Amino acid sequence: MTSQDADRPGPVGTSRRSKITPEREREFFDAVLHQIRECGYDAVTMEGIAASTRCSKSTLYRQWRTKPQFVAAALRSRGQARFALIDTGTLAGDLREVARSAGEWSPQDATLFQALGHAVVQDRELAQALREALVDPEIAALEAMLRRGVERGEVDAGNPALRYVPAQIFGVLRVRPVLEGRNADADYLLRFVEAAVLPSLGLA
Repeated sequence: MTSQDADRPGPVGTSRRSKITPEREREFFDAVLHQIRECGYDAVTMEGIAASTRCSKSTLYRQWRTKPQFVAAALRSRGQARFALIDTGTLAGDLREVARSAGEWSPQDATLFQALGHAVVQDRELAQALREALVDPEIAALEAMLRRGVERGEVDAGNPALRYVPAQIFGVLRVRPVLEGRNADADYLLRFVEAAVLPSLGLA
């Protein structure tokens, strides 16, 4: 049996949602996000994703109904905070590791943001899904790091710079491509953390 055969409709009245395995769903999600990065949101179609993943297009339409809903589901499936895995034992060490980590994955995320640009403005659900996938989990992880630093006595709880650290990190990730035409790689982010973030927290 081919993967396309496995995705064909069953008897009338049966649910198809349970027939798609998590692995197959992940394949669909990876395919649509890859094609958005490569071709742009407007060029991606449900039919094209069906062809690239060797399934029937009716399978995708049954599961997600429209392209925006499909893309939103793909984005939400990525809502795992990469910064949440970082815990070096010191706040300065954590923030340096944040810089290294963000430098590795920011090019892909920046491409996705750019490719979704106009569609996100037009579709509120898509905009929310993008935020839930790429922004909210990382902000929560950064805030947890900062709380640990305060609890360890590394930073005073009243330091006004604490609330701006997420904006500093995400700001430089988004702005460097605009100002310099290059992504914020690990080396650039490390220098930024050393020169701007750590001194603002009294950790330089």
